[in-house]
Amino acid sequence: MNGSGKPMPLLRIENIVVEFPAAQHRTVHAVSCVSFDIGAGETVGLVGESGCGKSSLARAIMQSPPPTSGKVLLDGVDLANIRGRELREQRSHFQMVFQDPVASLNPVKSVGESVELPLRAMGVEKHALYKLAREAFTSVGLDPDQHYSRKPSGLSGGQCQRICIARALISNPQFLVCDEPVSSLDVSVQAQIINLLHDLKEKRGLSMLFISHDLAVVKNISDRVAVMYLGRLCEVAPCADFFNAPAHPYSQALLASVPHPDPRRPCSPGNMLAGELPSAINPPSGCRFRTRCSRVQGRCVIEQPELREIAKGHSVACHFPLVGNEA
Repeated sequence: MNGSGKPMPLLRIENIVVEFPAAQHRTVHAVSCVSFDIGAGETVGLVGESGCGKSSLARAIMQSPPPTSGKVLLDGVDLANIRGRELREQRSHFQMVFQDPVASLNPVKSVGESVELPLRAMGVEKHALYKLAREAFTSVGLDPDQHYSRKPSGLSGGQCQRICIARALISNPQFLVCDEPVSSLDVSVQAQIINLLHDLKEKRGLSMLFISHDLAVVKNISDRVAVMYLGRLCEVAPCADFFNAPAHPYSQALLASVPHPDPRRPCSPGNMLAGELPSAINPPSGCRFRTRCSRVQGRCVIEQPELREIAKGHSVACHFPLVGNEA
């Protein structure tokens, strides 16, 4: 419990900063002072344009590499403040599923060996490895007798992603980062993987950070949605609130950009964002979204908006939000 009597979140990230050196002694500001929580058994969907810092944030949480500054508290342990053996011992509690399942697997090893690898790193005895790995195959809907000895090149993309999920879950983690886990798969296979992740979450009580460009996928799997723009969070809301009444102009633009399945429905160019995503090397002053926002005012140029709660569980970083009161 924390001081307010509420249960502590499983994951808490505080003021995470991720910066990379660029040419001519410049700096890429990939993630700038991002903070949010993920509760036990909760899935948070993280959305935003390519280049907004979603994957950089995910890798910072995984300590691969560690963030430039800030805290990553997993069940009270600050992962950003430990190294070496101590960090390796914590690795079993948090795992990651990557975007490209084929590239995530060693091409010269059987997929069975790949699934065994986390347990080998944990020092599990050899006689137990095979049994536990076969159980992991079964848990993701693959027959170990048919697939255990095969190489990644002999499996489909969907099968390889199931292998990657089995490898991530074999150490019984509490928290899973899924970085675009279905974007490279066929639509029919995407649904199967999403259903698998949902079922595994329910059975194991997993907490997840689910990163995706596909808002329909995020809507189906997430309890809350976090929206990221140019390295900063601009909105965090319960899933239903986000899709029914977005508070940030950028969130509204993201939802308006989703194609409608009715070919007779006319496109609405007025809902499309103008301009390009600014450079993370030299982000705009004040509100980073101001260069593309139709609601921009003088205050937005000089004052950076911070996340503030406008309804229960719904926070927005905007001086002039679409719902709630102005800051």
